[in-house]
Amino acid sequence: MIYGWVGPALKLNESVRSFIATKLVGILILVTGLTLSSLPAAFADEVDVTFLLISDIYEMSGPKAKRGGFARVNAIARSERAKGGNLIYAHAGDFISPSLLSGFDKGEHVIELTNLVPPDIVVPGNHEFDFGKEVFLKRIGDLNSTILSANLRQIDGKKVPGIEDTKMIVFGDASDPMKSVKIGIVGLTLEDTPDVSSPGDLKFADSEDTAMASARALRKQGADILVAILHGDFATDRALYRSGAFDFVLSGHDHDLALLYNGKTLMAESRSEGDLIVAVDVKFSIRKNRNKRRVDWWPNFRIIDSATIKPDAETLVKVIGFQKTLSVELDVPLGETKTELDSRKSLVRTGETAIGNLIADAMKTLLGADVAITNGGGIRGNKIYEAGSKLTRRDVLTELPFGNKTLLLEVSGETIKAALEHGVSRVEKSSGRFLHISGMTFSYDKNNPAGERIIEILVNGVALDMAKKYKLAANSYIAGGGNGYTMLRKSKVLIGDLAAKLQANNVMVYIRKQGSISPKIEDRIKLVRDNN
Repeated sequence: MIYGWVGPALKLNESVRSFIATKLVGILILVTGLTLSSLPAAFADEVDVTFLLISDIYEMSGPKAKRGGFARVNAIARSERAKGGNLIYAHAGDFISPSLLSGFDKGEHVIELTNLVPPDIVVPGNHEFDFGKEVFLKRIGDLNSTILSANLRQIDGKKVPGIEDTKMIVFGDASDPMKSVKIGIVGLTLEDTPDVSSPGDLKFADSEDTAMASARALRKQGADILVAILHGDFATDRALYRSGAFDFVLSGHDHDLALLYNGKTLMAESRSEGDLIVAVDVKFSIRKNRNKRRVDWWPNFRIIDSATIKPDAETLVKVIGFQKTLSVELDVPLGETKTELDSRKSLVRTGETAIGNLIADAMKTLLGADVAITNGGGIRGNKIYEAGSKLTRRDVLTELPFGNKTLLLEVSGETIKAALEHGVSRVEKSSGRFLHISGMTFSYDKNNPAGERIIEILVNGVALDMAKKYKLAANSYIAGGGNGYTMLRKSKVLIGDLAAKLQANNVMVYIRKQGSISPKIEDRIKLVRDNN
């Protein structure tokens, strides 16, 4: 085509034609040389790996569920594994608790369901510790998966038995560096776990610091690709993503579908309950560049809507069996609600709700307390009960699945104020520490600094007396300092754990005695200024 364009268009003398021909030959040689020099890239060895990510799966879900649940998750994982390629199936934590059946068997059924199609890697989430250290160790020990958590340690600083910091996986021909890729993986558990769960004396180091140290160690071990699998908040996810230290950041905890890719680092999180699952098919290219080995990669994202997946038959049989066992005990009517109850997460962690008032009123009434508090993070149903709905044991245990008891404490007005300040200290982040109350009202300014937001507190219509002693009903979790309520730990205990009843039982008894309930929003918690 080049000669065809030059010849007919111009009338050139022989010397000029000779000159141009010489230059064109040079150009062709140059082009040919470039093409030849690129041939090794075209014939680079390639290794394909699929990353399949799940997290935050609590409910079993039966045959009527449209999407999500163990049966569909297991079907997806089984299908990906059946393809026969290189697969890293990762669980980024939160599954042992909370759920209805977990409230009875402390997550034993979850392990049975998970082990039907066990993940390759499991990173413990904060909810794995809800039933205490011993149950955590037992459940994790029964999993047929590799457990990773580099920032989790015993009180003496040693690793927790059965849990490793990192893992190196080699795909391809391990004997030939030009035909294989080494993937180094570090696991990380939410560092705030002691504030939001019950890990006993287990210690949790800073996620970011641990991740960076682990990345350096894995590089020294020859890792081509670095992967962080973590149960962490979005801020931690983004920090690791922006650090450039990792190729892949695979996370859980926030419950939302998330994908980020800047050409160098990939960050992903699947939607909770297995609703939408992220699969990433990665093509790794291994080549030599100036006698140096180099591994490049490119991702192909697949978002799997579990509504399109037929539930795994083996898992579904077990799920149905578990649900039948539950139904006998749980589908017992307690009473009727005349008003709508809304337990959606976005509401119970940010403001007063009718269902929060119902729970707090039940605690206060049945324990004869002056005031009552309960944390929004402990209300877990994430659903709406329309006015006229018949409430059952199942409904109450869906909302309060953790097995918390209601304790009665003697506290000062100063302690109550400190607790309320703490309750609204992170309201803009929808924190589970947000409080629902009974027997008192308060107003606060969201724009003031945390710890200085409360404006007025009234107990039964009278200003809070900082020096006075009050009887406070609180669930055992926050009474023990959970969610950061350390100000309650040293309170005088009037009704302790041995004599206390389950918080859920308090609510059941309250509804049954009432027969018909009409909880509503009453300006118990008033936001006086919000410029955000």
